[in-house]
Amino acid sequence: MSGPEGAGKVWVIGGGLAGLSTAVTLAGKGVAVEVIEGAAQAGGRCRSYVDPALDMTIDNGNHLVLSGNGATFAFLRAIGAEDRMAGPAKAQFSFHDVRSHQSWTIRPNEGPLAWWVMSAARRAPGTKLSDYLGLLALLNPRPDQRIDQVMTCSGPLWERLLQPFLLAALNTDPAAASAALAGAVIRETLAKGGRAYRPRIAHPSLSAAFIDPALAWLAARGARVRLGQRVRAARYEGERIAALTLPDGEIEIGPQDVVVMATPPWITQTLVPDLTVPDRFTPIVNAHFKIAPPPGAAPMVGVIGGKAEWIFAFEDRLSVTVSGADHLVDLDRETLADLFWRDIAAVHGLGERPPAWQIVKERRATFEATPDQAAKRPGARTRWHNLILAGDWTDTGLPATIEGAIRSGERAADLTFRALSRGNRI
Repeated sequence: MSGPEGAGKVWVIGGGLAGLSTAVTLAGKGVAVEVIEGAAQAGGRCRSYVDPALDMTIDNGNHLVLSGNGATFAFLRAIGAEDRMAGPAKAQFSFHDVRSHQSWTIRPNEGPLAWWVMSAARRAPGTKLSDYLGLLALLNPRPDQRIDQVMTCSGPLWERLLQPFLLAALNTDPAAASAALAGAVIRETLAKGGRAYRPRIAHPSLSAAFIDPALAWLAARGARVRLGQRVRAARYEGERIAALTLPDGEIEIGPQDVVVMATPPWITQTLVPDLTVPDRFTPIVNAHFKIAPPPGAAPMVGVIGGKAEWIFAFEDRLSVTVSGADHLVDLDRETLADLFWRDIAAVHGLGERPPAWQIVKERRATFEATPDQAAKRPGARTRWHNLILAGDWTDTGLPATIEGAIRSGERAADLTFRALSRGNRI
């Protein structure tokens, strides 16, 4: 497929998942695309690297996707990497309470009629059928409502399933988080049945699944990707963006060109005048331990009552991810390693001394998913005729997730293609 006749070039600023999604979608339609990324590697917060302390490839964090994340799997199919996601054949979620040493596994049924909640053996221990009816309040809340304003945020169901699930999805204290964003996640996953929320993890790494195949796919189609070239400024003329300033000079934006700004909100705000963006962010803390998991270890275990949130078992390491980690992010690395290993040892029956480890802190991992911050998310359109925004922090209707980032790229690509088709007017 070739792009619109006489169309200009598309400059994608930012090589994270939103930018790569934009570029892949447009290149697939025959549009000339160039990606400019300020870091030395593409991927943004979805990246892998060889860690010298562990002498192995690790991800910056453990990013979970669900089988119902349609945009994510469409992107992976497009770049030929759908087979690089690993997970169970059916939805199941294992948990361990480190205080009581009780373990259980949630086993939903595949279809949307959630008969699994009627079985005590399949639902969270200590919960009853009527507890799950409270989830209905999340299906259609007002945009200004917090979760604690529409449902009870206490009790066995909250502690043993909803709180850890929503914390991972929202990266914000769930009680204070946006009920609308939580509802969007519920509608697209839990409400559709187990087939829509089978857990999936990138294998063998984030870069191997999402980034390297995308870069190779773009290169094969003639799309250029510049790394280590941070855009320092943008120049505007009338109703259009006219130039971008890079370390080695200025790029003129042609009269038929379109710019997609897919940078983090704090960077985008410096490049786009008078733009309102989310301005409060929440951290994620990850830990990686160089040890093979014990035989039969669950690929993913939710930790209740500990410092870890989720423990992931890979072939060569055990990893911990803690979302909404404001209470941990300022602790020193050694303390964090000891705290997390204590939970890993309790869950998997391992010794008290931790193996070689690495701690990775993402201080501004996502915007704070509260109603007031969600209200600051801009749409993809801007007041400039050739400038479009992309990123998981834009108004995707979802929290800041891989699915939201890729969906924002698809939206930006759709608007861009329409603009090119009608002579660069968004």
